[in-house]
Amino acid sequence: MNHDEFVHKIANDRQQPAINGKPVLVALSGGADSVALLRVLLELGHDCRAAHCNFHLRGAESMRDEQFVRQLCQQLDVPLIVKDFDVAAWQAEHGGSVEMACRQLRYQWFNQESEKQGCCCIAVAHHADDQVETFFLNLLRGTGLRGLTGMERLNHKIWRPLLTVNRANILDYLSTISQDYVTDSTNSMNEYRRNRLRNIILPAIEQEFPGSTARILDTMSNLSQDHELLTSLVDSAMPDIRNIEIGQLCSHPQAATLLYHRIRHLGFNRDQCDQAVEAARQGHSGRQFLTSDYSLVVNRKTLVIEHLTAPKDKEIPFDPAIGIESPVHITVHHSSTPFSPRMCSSTRVAFGTGILDCKHIVLRHWRRGDRFQPFGMRGSKLVSDLFNDLKLDHLEKQNAWLLEADGNIVWVVGYRSSAHYPVAIESQDYLMMTVTTP
Repeated sequence: MNHDEFVHKIANDRQQPAINGKPVLVALSGGADSVALLRVLLELGHDCRAAHCNFHLRGAESMRDEQFVRQLCQQLDVPLIVKDFDVAAWQAEHGGSVEMACRQLRYQWFNQESEKQGCCCIAVAHHADDQVETFFLNLLRGTGLRGLTGMERLNHKIWRPLLTVNRANILDYLSTISQDYVTDSTNSMNEYRRNRLRNIILPAIEQEFPGSTARILDTMSNLSQDHELLTSLVDSAMPDIRNIEIGQLCSHPQAATLLYHRIRHLGFNRDQCDQAVEAARQGHSGRQFLTSDYSLVVNRKTLVIEHLTAPKDKEIPFDPAIGIESPVHITVHHSSTPFSPRMCSSTRVAFGTGILDCKHIVLRHWRRGDRFQPFGMRGSKLVSDLFNDLKLDHLEKQNAWLLEADGNIVWVVGYRSSAHYPVAIESQDYLMMTVTTP
């Protein structure tokens, strides 16, 4: 591939970010791949800003790389930002391998700098050979269809313009423009799995099966198209994931696989989806499955997915003299009509005016261990037992509101009132509270 062919291939890639006159932040290590990336983007007329990470893991070689990058950017008149990182300190706090630490530090900083400088995207130098390595690494770790499609050319703000060319193409391009670069000595060491794959395994496969790299890339392209089609079909089959109807889901011959592909982006794995579908089929209401940010709950008729940051423990001040509009609509009427128990229901309850003297009245959600004294009952009862008596599902329990006055639950709103602040028959001085259900 000659110079013009190389530039043309990069320029005509179908997946490119919307530049809109904004600069591109280029991750520049000083190696052949990133130097070629910077040079070809400049050749294509992009306004580039370079970002260099110095992890100080290779002693003098790390400083050599930084010095090379500084000289290159000065020569090309490209603004450069350099960041020093303490990898050991990050590992001490977060754990993980050196590779993982460097990746986390690198991309976190790139994102920060991209925002600060108003860049349209972050260009990184992964190429076609990296794509084949990723295919094998994911395959050997265990993966699904998405993992075999490799890296995306454009993933949010990360842009990989070189995925359509290989390492040999990159070196040829640098040679044609007489551009030098630095070499990371650790690339020839086989301590890391990716290096062993790159230096030993893939060359052996290519030698045994000439042209295998190109055929693997073709296969990955086919798998990517298959994945796009599958995603479209899954979204059509299950457009709403907030409340998934169990009957409809379980009627599908591949119910667990369908569920997995629909909610995997929320962090749920295949095993969780298998167990959730089985629990739904067995009628095990209340089973819950968690990711770091979401919960999936099996109810009687639906699977409910909620964000875990929902403020379930929030206490909302309640004024018994005027009621409240939100999050639940409760109106208060100071009545002088002679009271009769027949005036009350689950959604309309009466309290003696003594409730007005309470210092702390709030609306809140149910907590495990909550007890109250139902009207007409001598002892107390667990609120959870009331929920079970009423056959409420998990979502209904979680969304129920309790009215608490000075530490006593006086009303499970919309379901049952307590014996606190009773009203005498024929009394003409009491509060009537009514909840309006949506």
